[in-house]
Formats: sequence, C-alpha cells, structure tokens
Amino acid sequence: MQIRKHVLRFSITFLILIICLFTFLIKLILIQVFNSSHLTGIAEKQQKHLLEIEAVRGSIYDRNMHPLAFNVSVHSLFVNPKAMTKENKLRVENELSTLLNMEPSFIKERLSRDKYFVWLKRKMPSEIVEKIKALKINGLKFRKESKRYYPNGSLGAHIIGFAGTDNDGLEGLELYYNKELKGKPGQVRILRDAKQRELMIESSFVPPLEGFHLVLTIDETIQYIAEKALESMFLKHKAKSGSVIVMDVKTGEILALANLPTYDLGDVEKSSPESRTNRAISYLYEPGSVFKIVTAAAALEEEKFDEKDIIFCENGKYKVSRNILTDHTPHGKLTFSEVFEVSSNIGVVKIAQELGSSIIYKYASRFRFGKMTGIGLRGEVAGWLKKPSIWSKTTIGAIPIGYEVTVTPLQLICALSSIANDGVFMKPFVVKYIKDNQDQIIQSFNPQVLDRVISVDTARRIKKILVQVVEKGTAKRAKIKGIKVAGKTGTARKVIDGKYAQGKYYATFMGFAPADDPRIAAIAVMDEPHPSYFGGTVSAPVVKEVLENSLKYLGSLE
Repeated sequence: MQIRKHVLRFSITFLILIICLFTFLIKLILIQVFNSSHLTGIAEKQQKHLLEIEAVRGSIYDRNMHPLAFNVSVHSLFVNPKAMTKENKLRVENELSTLLNMEPSFIKERLSRDKYFVWLKRKMPSEIVEKIKALKINGLKFRKESKRYYPNGSLGAHIIGFAGTDNDGLEGLELYYNKELKGKPGQVRILRDAKQRELMIESSFVPPLEGFHLVLTIDETIQYIAEKALESMFLKHKAKSGSVIVMDVKTGEILALANLPTYDLGDVEKSSPESRTNRAISYLYEPGSVFKIVTAAAALEEEKFDEKDIIFCENGKYKVSRNILTDHTPHGKLTFSEVFEVSSNIGVVKIAQELGSSIIYKYASRFRFGKMTGIGLRGEVAGWLKKPSIWSKTTIGAIPIGYEVTVTPLQLICALSSIANDGVFMKPFVVKYIKDNQDQIIQSFNPQVLDRVISVDTARRIKKILVQVVEKGTAKRAKIKGIKVAGKTGTARKVIDGKYAQGKYYATFMGFAPADDPRIAAIAVMDEPHPSYFGGTVSAPVVKEVLENSLKYLGSLE
C-alpha cells in the first residue's frame, strides 16, 4: 500500500515535470520561431541608439559680408528616466526648477516618462550649463547642439526673420530659404550596455551636410540709417506703425527695409504677431496723392498734355457725379506741372477725366499695381486695382488721386524707381546669391527688367516735375543741401470698419536722389501720425535723412 502511494506521487510529479518541460519547449519554439524578429528588434533598440547629428545651418550676410545670422555651439540637457533613482529625480525636480525657470510639476512629469531619453531644456546659455554641472546630479547629461544667433538684435528683423529651436526657419528669409539654409542632418548609431550607458562604439555613420549661406542685397549701414530715421519720426509723431524701404533704382536691389513696431530676433518669445508683420509688403492701404504719378505718366506718355497746359482748379471745389471734390488749399488756374507740385486733387481729376478710365487703368497696370512684385519674401500681397468695367461714376474722381485702389509701400517704391530709371521697371530682390562653405556660388540673382512702362523722354519730364515738388511744392522738408531730390507726397484718410475714420490718416513720401542721375530711392509711410499727419511734414523728413546719410555713406555726397 505504501509503495503504491510513492509510485503515484512519483508519477504525478513526473507528469507535472513533463507538462512544464513541454510548456517551456512550446514557449521556446514560439520565441525562437514566431517572435524572434520582434524580440530582436526590441533588443536592438535597447542596445543600439540612433543619434541624429545636427547639420550646421547656413549663415546670412549683408551685401558686404557682414554677418546678420549664424549658428553658435550650445548645450542641451536631457535625462534617462529609467536609469535615475528616486532620490536623483527629486533633486532634479527641486534644484533645477528655479535654475531652468520651469514649474516643478513640468519637470516631474518628464522624469516620470517610461523612456530612455527625455529632453529637459534645449540650447541653454553656457552659464546655466556650468551651474547645472556644479550640482553633480547623477543622470543629467548634455548634448552639443547649435543655436541661431542674431548679432544685431532687431536690425533687419522683418527681412531676416528667425529660426526656431530645431533650426527650422519660421519667418522672413529664414523661412523662405529654409531648405537651402538648413542642410541635411547626419546619423550615427551608438552601442549601449544593459544599463543603457553609451559605449561610444559607432556601428554606422552618415555625416551631416551643412546648409548654404545667403548673401543679401541689404546694406547693414543703410539698414541702420533707415531704422533710426524711421524710429525718430515714429516717436515724434506718435504713429501707430511705420515702414521704410530703400532701393537701388538701377538694379532693383533692396538696400534696406524696416517696419515699426519691430522685435528682437534674439528674444522672439516676447514679440507679438503684430510686431513680426512685414507691413512694407503685406499691409494694404489707399495711398493718396503719391499715386498721382500714374496720372502724370499717362498724360505725358499719351501726349494729351504738356507741362505748360493750363488747368482750372475750380477755386477748391469740384463736383464729380454726386461727390464734391476739394483741395486742401483752393487754386484757380495752374499749369500741368503746378498741379502736381501743389498736389491739386481737382487738377489731377480733371486731367484724368480728359484721359478716360481705360488709359488710367492701362498705366496703373503698367506700373504693376494690383500685382505682386515677386520680391522673394513670404507674405507679399498684390493689392487691388479695379478694372474699368466695374468703375462707378465717382471712380474717375478717386483712383487718379489714390483712392479706391490699395497698394503696398513696396509697390509704390518700385513704381517711383521705374521713373527714376528712365521708365524701366526692375524686379525688386533681397538675395544676391547663395554660396557653399567653399565660397562656390550655388545660385545668383541678377537684376531683372520686368517692363518698360514709359519712354525715356516721359520719365525725364516727370523727374523734373517731381524735383519741383521738393523745391517749391508740398515736399520742401525733403530738400538736401547741394543735391537735387525728386519726390511725391501723399496724405490719405484711413478706412476703419468700412468707413473713413475721422482724424486718422496715412502719411507717405517717396523720393529719389540725385535727381539728375538717380542712384537710390526711398519711401516712408506712417500710420495714424498725430497731431500732424501730412506726408510732407511727417514722412518727407524721414526720406530726406535716409537719402542724405546713405548717399554720404556711398560716397555720392561730400
């Protein structure tokens, strides 16, 4: 009986062992045959770490190779939460929150992640890195990266734009040429031990390709001159916003472009969307009297008028359909030239009525209003130019004097520059060429003629009229001693919520110099300046300062 019990126990035990062995065998077969690839993948992830090697982003230079944007080496902080003790996590949470300017709860959440790699803080200043190292907390590690640096702060902000933490362009040229600037990252696969410590043994390596460099048409010195002149008058006249552009009339190169409000490229987090907006190319407005150059060009080119023709300006009041048109100062008889010198609305409209809507539209279109210039910056808008088929009975009394048409400051300076350039319209551009690290030119951008908008003779006759605008007309504050300046003023009522706002204006002046052999043109636009709001009072001094100091810098003035 006792022997039977032992035999039974032995048999049960043996059977259990056989079942276990069979179970383990089945499990082993499943692991080796059916799950091998999956488990091998997990093992490789634990043992091999794919590390991306950041490509150095290309630099941005002004036309004289002064750096405007480049990358500097920095350190970023990361942790391996799986390898950290609770004690070290608590130290990180308590001691780094103030140092990194982070909420302890944010750090705690990152340390609680079930991962081998978690960023804590990217691209930190060197002094912060040294303070963290001094804490000697196990588990904190640093990785070398690069950070975009803008040596001039806000200078040229709306042209240059900025790049984010991952070196991707987010505004301006940084965004428009992101593909060329960014380069291509490399890769290296690092072996790790069972405790996830990097052994620094490379199993594979693909080197990064550095980004290309941009060389701009912008001149750092002229940009500074333009920004200071704009800022001075902006503050003096308490304007809401302002823009200034400086252009080489013969090539179309943009030498400077600035807007206010602006922002610091090195501290973008503190900026607002409004301060980052490139108003010079993306804000539309009714320009007022600066648009009268279109009517002047049309009248002379079509040979309907000459400079000495007399126009009766109705002593300050003139009815156009249901509207009463007025002049700021009443005038009787004026010559064609004098109409533009004193900027008589009535005189210009009577000239336009003689020409007809189709001719006015034809020349406004020739000057490329209602079309984008193709400057090579994101955010440019085309404006609005009504076709004659939808003109109302009062439109002939509006468009010729700069109403019922919307433009950008860039479009206006391009139109004026074509007159300065003997009637040839040049395409504006801001990048001269793209080069690599060996100074090999990858792509160059040459001056490009878009059209001949008026004849040489007509352009030169308009130049003489625009000189008189400055010498004895509405733009006397744009005079420069020892040099002739040509230009045109504009003061336009501002539309808010579909209605012309009481006491709110745009003040514009655009001019070029030297008038007898034009080299550069500039435009200044002020939004809601007060108490003074005339283009000749508010914006003409800005352009005068820009032209005078720029020409001195370029060697055209003693």
